[in-house]
Amino acid sequence: MTPPSHRREITGFSNPTVKFLRSLREKKHRKAAGKFLAEGLRLLTDARESGHVPETLVMAKGRDAHPLLDELEREVAARGGDIIETSPDILAKITGKSNPQAVAGAFAELDTSLAGLDRSSSPIWLVAQELRDPGNLGTMLRTGDAVGAGGLILIEDCADPFSVEAVRASMGAIFTQRVARARWEEFLPWLRSGAGQLVAASLRESVPYRDAPYAAPCFILVGNESQGLPEPYEAECDLRVTMPMKGRADSLNAAVAGAVLAYEVLERLDTSEE
Repeated sequence: MTPPSHRREITGFSNPTVKFLRSLREKKHRKAAGKFLAEGLRLLTDARESGHVPETLVMAKGRDAHPLLDELEREVAARGGDIIETSPDILAKITGKSNPQAVAGAFAELDTSLAGLDRSSSPIWLVAQELRDPGNLGTMLRTGDAVGAGGLILIEDCADPFSVEAVRASMGAIFTQRVARARWEEFLPWLRSGAGQLVAASLRESVPYRDAPYAAPCFILVGNESQGLPEPYEAECDLRVTMPMKGRADSLNAAVAGAVLAYEVLERLDTSEE
């Protein structure tokens, strides 16, 4: 275990570090600091295994010992990070959860530029336009991780991928998936500058999603939860597909629709390579 001398203890709610970490729950403060919060040993271990180590590690006193936490603490110390022990109540104040997990970390925000993406690194990419729910955003990141997607591209005014809620919902995929943010007028020229098929679920001049001619790299586009994709955006798609709706509902949840399409594309592309 890392020697206790690497740690410092915080006992007061008014401590400046506590106030700073708590402020990261708000988007304006995350943006100003260029940092975000993640909580839970599993999520922080996924981050470490993906090459991301928290700059600040916060641990609750009285926590159960765990070898993975020992490894994480050693690596944070080796990189000159800040290691804090505090009470579960103060940790709850930082994370905003009444029953917080025993460990949390503050990370440097990740590169979200389109220029940082390598489209050839994966045959599948997810794209979301004005996705507002952080739970849906986290779910799409998890889906991307599950199907081996290259990442998630957020178009226009989407939920913040670095919010506590989105990071929690991603179950660690925020660290395994590339995330990019762009306006539509930036994304479309970038897409057309290289290989890439843009696919969306639509009722306009669409084909059944299980009969569609998918091609890699395939960019699966989903729209806003309540409004769907604007018609001009659909018109720019190379392929529009439809999924059967046999009940009274006229549409699927945006993240669910993205997952259904992603698995179909994965199956079709895998089959085409055989």
